[in-house]
Amino acid sequence: MRFTLYATLVAFFSGGVTESSDVSYDGYKVLRVKTNGLSSSILEKLSDLAFDEWEHQVGHHVDMVIAPDQFSTVEALGLDFHVMHVNLGESIAAESVSKSVWKRQAEDLSWYDSYHDYDDHIQYFRDLHDSFPDKSELISSGVSYENRSIFGLHLWGAEGPGKPAVLYHGTVHAREWISTKVVEYITLQLITGYNNGDNETQTILDKYDFYIFPVVNPDGFVYSQTSNRLWRKNRQPPPPPPANQSCYGRDINRNWEFAWDANPLGASTNPCSQTYKGEEPSDTPENQGLDKLVRDLRDQAGIKLYIDWHSYGQYILSPYGYNETLYAPELGKWTKAAALVSEAIHDSSDDRTTFTFGPSGAVLYTTTGAAPDHVYSIGGAEFSYTIELRDTGDFGFVLPPELIRPTAEEQWAGQKVLLSLLDEEFFDGVGPAIVA
Repeated sequence: MRFTLYATLVAFFSGGVTESSDVSYDGYKVLRVKTNGLSSSILEKLSDLAFDEWEHQVGHHVDMVIAPDQFSTVEALGLDFHVMHVNLGESIAAESVSKSVWKRQAEDLSWYDSYHDYDDHIQYFRDLHDSFPDKSELISSGVSYENRSIFGLHLWGAEGPGKPAVLYHGTVHAREWISTKVVEYITLQLITGYNNGDNETQTILDKYDFYIFPVVNPDGFVYSQTSNRLWRKNRQPPPPPPANQSCYGRDINRNWEFAWDANPLGASTNPCSQTYKGEEPSDTPENQGLDKLVRDLRDQAGIKLYIDWHSYGQYILSPYGYNETLYAPELGKWTKAAALVSEAIHDSSDDRTTFTFGPSGAVLYTTTGAAPDHVYSIGGAEFSYTIELRDTGDFGFVLPPELIRPTAEEQWAGQKVLLSLLDEEFFDGVGPAIVA
């Protein structure tokens, strides 16, 4: 049943997301539709009604955008659904409203009260570097298709660089703006904690080198800010004919070499699909640079921890994504660590945020060519996760600015726990987990 439903949803989302300019979502609604028990014919009707650019499957639900003139038709189908955004255009407009003024100082937390332009994010990381000049360096993993630098920051502790790596990626998917902010907040906490003499933070940075990239899909991110808020992929042109020449972009998180072609359900070969995996592994310039860094870190001091930050759904997902019944030998310790991170997030948040955890393919859905599988299998990372941030279906990709700071704060609480547990001694006797 799970295979049949997922196959239907893959077909459902294989339609066209074509080149678009200044897309308006005024009057459009975002619905969360319960898919349990739905026939393929009903799903096909939905595929005819939905505007494809909000693609998200969470558990037994699918979230979709409906044009104003199609809502009554959806209602007539008698589906079990609720409305996430009554007017998506208004929700998007509200994202840009800031209730505070950022003083352009790295430690000013009003930065986390609103979303910001791409150039501001570059400046923010420069400011972070300036606040930690002797123990950090500005770095890049390469350039995007449109020649933007994939900028980042390398942090280290008292004894200088050269320790095992902690690698964070944010904003792989352009529309997932909250991931940028979370990665930046964690970077800020590492720096300010170290500068302020916090023993826990100093121990972490003395033990590991951090390589932090808040926006690894800069072209898509800029496009989502200027032309289409729901843009997901990079901005690479379509492949040569006979491919559809109006469909731009590849999904960077279906483009990694490992398991790129392992499962037809894990990605799409249709250039118009949101999960288009490219013509061959690592055929995006963004992925080529990221992969080179992964291999370089592997060959230096190794990768201790990798996290790919996304939204949404509130999950902590470990390999493997490409096979729902294949479990890595390290799954036991990954699951134990994720459980403790989930507990820390829950205990730290005012609204007791809950995160589900487990192997990606078994817990969520099948993905091929995905970063955590590759960074574990090729990069040798001891811990490798995707973290899907807030929320579980009230706002989705368009998370209100007032939720930026709570989301970031709870993730820092989780990271403090995780980073303190990475030593092998903690996991002595923990064998592979068995997932029902």
